[in-house]
Amino acid sequence: MGYKVLVMGKNDSAIDVFFKQMDGDFTVLSSSTRYEDIVGHIDYFVPDVLVYCLFDEPRDSIVRMISINSRLMRSDIPCVILGSKEDCDMFEKIAVNVASLVLYRPLSAKDIQAEIRKFMKKRSKPAKGGVNDVSAEMSWLDSLELPGLDFSQDLDSQSGSSNPIRDKKHILVVDDNVMMLKVIKEHLHDKYDVGTAVSGKVALRFLESKTTDLILLDYDMPQENGPTVLEKLRASDATKDIPVIFLTGVTESQKIKEALVLKPQGYLLKPVNREKLLAEIEKFIG
Repeated sequence: MGYKVLVMGKNDSAIDVFFKQMDGDFTVLSSSTRYEDIVGHIDYFVPDVLVYCLFDEPRDSIVRMISINSRLMRSDIPCVILGSKEDCDMFEKIAVNVASLVLYRPLSAKDIQAEIRKFMKKRSKPAKGGVNDVSAEMSWLDSLELPGLDFSQDLDSQSGSSNPIRDKKHILVVDDNVMMLKVIKEHLHDKYDVGTAVSGKVALRFLESKTTDLILLDYDMPQENGPTVLEKLRASDATKDIPVIFLTGVTESQKIKEALVLKPQGYLLKPVNREKLLAEIEKFIG
């Protein structure tokens, strides 16, 4: 079986290997590290696997992969990183749990091809559409083991229309990247009650019957992105005064200016630093 491989990164020599020595077996397309380019290629090329060919990558490009990973997960596309051990270790330190397979160079074209083929054959793809289903998403989330986490308060498990009496302030985290939800919940659960939503639609449905003290809102999500959700929150008397802090992996100044025009209470860049996150939240709800 031939796989469709989307390659990207600064390691031009590694990318050339895919085109010149693997093109007969893999269908290969390259992308820049720009967010719009990667997303466009994911949507229209629909690769079976993305291979990031690393070579002294800028931190911003690696951080961007945290947002890209949510797109990859929805389409069940694994991310493979290929580079020196130093470059791969740096990638995994910044973009935690993004890489599904790590290949350390030097490797021959034959070995790279064999490792990717072996990895792809081992993968068992879920039923189509399963990753987009909220219950399936949260079941996958619950299966991840991270000490100290209890997802009993997540939105898909809450029932009833009344709010329980809470000793802690409540924070609603909205992000389509389930790993990001898990990381933020770990940062906050000691001090706050934390609810999570995998989409703007789920969050808005939750707020029809329940309340929250603050919302951490991912800027870039499919269907209803952060700005769209914020506009709907501001249009409702019930939610217009809830403080909203954008979470964004987008570092371009123009995008940040666009976010600030919507007048959120603040914004934080991913990966989220725990101390900065807590300090920003404390400004609004203590």
